[in-house]
Amino acid sequence: MRFMMIVKSTPESEKGGLPTTEELTAMGKYNEELVKAGVMLDGNGLAPSSQGARVTFADQGKTTVTDGPFAESKELIAGYWILDVKSREEAIEWARRVPFGSGGVLEIRKVAEAEDFGDNFTPELREAEDALNEEVAKRRQG
Repeated sequence: MRFMMIVKSTPESEKGGLPTTEELTAMGKYNEELVKAGVMLDGNGLAPSSQGARVTFADQGKTTVTDGPFAESKELIAGYWILDVKSREEAIEWARRVPFGSGGVLEIRKVAEAEDFGDNFTPELREAEDALNEEVAKRRQG
């Protein structure tokens, strides 16, 4: 099962505050543990929302673009990991080991798999999705 561990933003991360060398070292060691255990698929930190944009959809495909920064840093994300683990409990155990200080918050969400969509995800849609996933894998390899 794939799970996303979502790192919630803080006022400091939204200001563009950079982690210390010690924090980066601890995070690097944690990421090494994830890789050695064979559970890390992806993970990255994100720039502050001031460097982003929000696209809001309305009727008939009309969109509105709002430039950042966005209010309520506790609702924003500052980074993520995607893990491939056996259970939600295993994802939680990995989350508990993240080297965050006081006030750090992670949200854990299951990544929806094809079987989660039931009969609505037809064999044709599955085949198309598999082809797209193969193309993405090829691009990652170079």
